[in-house]
Amino acid sequence: MTRMKKRFVAGARCPKCQAMDSIMLFMENGVETVECTECDYREKQTDKQVSDQAGGDIIGVFKP
Repeated sequence: MTRMKKRFVAGARCPKCQAMDSIMLFMENGVETVECTECDYREKQTDKQVSDQAGGDIIGVFKP
């Protein structure tokens, strides 16, 4: 069983419940995913979507 590496995004606010510092970022089946630990908010974004919008040192682009 492979363990999934999840990272919290400092200073991020959940777009659904507005909880601060509750958003974690991780890869799930090759798709970058963000999830709130306080509510059921979850958003996925493929590498193509990220590379089209990101530049420089940006890990991912999610619209809250």
